[in-house]
Amino acid sequence: MARYLGPKHKLCRRLGSCIWGSPKCPSKKRPFRPGQHGRDPKGKLSVYARQLLAKQKIRMHYGLMERQMWKTFQEAKRITGDTGVNLMRLLECRLDTVVYRLGFAPTISSARQLVTHCHFLVDGKKVNIPSFTVKPGMKITVREKSRNIPMIAEGAENPYQEIPPHLSREAKSFEGHVVSVPAEENLPFLEDTPGVIGFYSR
Repeated sequence: MARYLGPKHKLCRRLGSCIWGSPKCPSKKRPFRPGQHGRDPKGKLSVYARQLLAKQKIRMHYGLMERQMWKTFQEAKRITGDTGVNLMRLLECRLDTVVYRLGFAPTISSARQLVTHCHFLVDGKKVNIPSFTVKPGMKITVREKSRNIPMIAEGAENPYQEIPPHLSREAKSFEGHVVSVPAEENLPFLEDTPGVIGFYSR
């Protein structure tokens, strides 16, 4: 299944809730799917449909293709502990996600593009793989020649979003640090992970 490239908030309507955290998302005013039966409560959906929606919410938020989502889930299963927590930690520790969480890009998709074009260093080395897993102690730096790119410069001056507790960044800085793995209470979409587990365990 290909990566979704259409209108972001139209996708939110289709999924029945905002997956981008935007207060202006149309799904905030109309928290139901479009169409004749869009207002039907979710309880009327089949188990499979609810599991599919949960999986799609997470996959679309992180901009993954189906094969990437499946591989990440399989990796989460191999790690000791709660599979849902492991899954979200793996997704939150992707380099493109970390660049987004550090406030250098307004969306994960734009962060992915910046990473792919080699605008960031990890511990001083060029990394252009969005799925690269960052670990505690690693430093993410904007390359010197990339600091005048308007999107990055604006994000360095005023981060696009609040920096989560497991990351750190000084004001107006072009670098960030991974302080720790994300705490369970700070992970997004945990309420949807049982649906993902159910979907892939069929």
